[in-house]
Amino acid sequence: MRMPSLRSLKSALMTFFMAAATVAVLLPLVIIFAHIVKMGFSSLSPDFFIHIPKPTGESGGGMANGMAGSCILIVLASGLGIPVGVFGAMYLVEYGGSRISNVIRFAADVLSGVPSIITGMVAYTLMVVPMKSFSALAGAVALALIMIPIVLRTTEEQLKMVPDTLREASLALGVPLWRTSLRVTLRSATKGVMTGILLAIARISGETAPLLFTALGNQFWSKKLTEPIAAMPLQIFNFAISPYEDWHRLAWAGALVLVTLMFALSLTARYLGRNKYQS
Repeated sequence: MRMPSLRSLKSALMTFFMAAATVAVLLPLVIIFAHIVKMGFSSLSPDFFIHIPKPTGESGGGMANGMAGSCILIVLASGLGIPVGVFGAMYLVEYGGSRISNVIRFAADVLSGVPSIITGMVAYTLMVVPMKSFSALAGAVALALIMIPIVLRTTEEQLKMVPDTLREASLALGVPLWRTSLRVTLRSATKGVMTGILLAIARISGETAPLLFTALGNQFWSKKLTEPIAAMPLQIFNFAISPYEDWHRLAWAGALVLVTLMFALSLTARYLGRNKYQS
């Protein structure tokens, strides 16, 4: 009987190690998601989506104000962070050789690695202290600071993948550089840019620490952007550390909804990215 060669043994060993590494990565995710589904699914009901939390001691209630507040914060943060990130990436691609471009890249890399609680403290100093109040605007600024480096760096990489021949053809026809960047370069990388934007939204959807310093939270409906506002991550945090069993159930249900949202956004981003590269 012929013995397997050393090369075959090395190949089989490396295949085993790669499979073990894959399992090691996926197993904690599966365990966490399964536990959240187990604990949260039984607490989901129509009341959860249409009612605000009940007062202490009363059963029932939901997180309608938290879901609405999270949507408002994400929209405001996207309105601040996406334009800055996209236009900043366009500047880096078109004027990438300048010294200021290197400074912007370095600042974006540093900002993306800053803990979110530090970002919340900065937003607290910039917004809450001058306004003398926690507010949705302050929370949106904190989340936008987290979004900007993610959108900027992903958009820059996508714009770099656009063939130079498209830019050159547009410029040869007499189209100004700014219009070429908007109408040709950016449009050609739309799917990739959307992928980065969705990943940034998924990232800020679950942020809690920055909102503790800025949005604070609210047990009721918020009527103004200059007032404290509820958000699902804040409500999950507050309910999870409370001594009440009903609030614990709401926290698990909220965690399930939030994780499902983030999972859907990540899958959508992967789908857009896959279609882009396949095309």
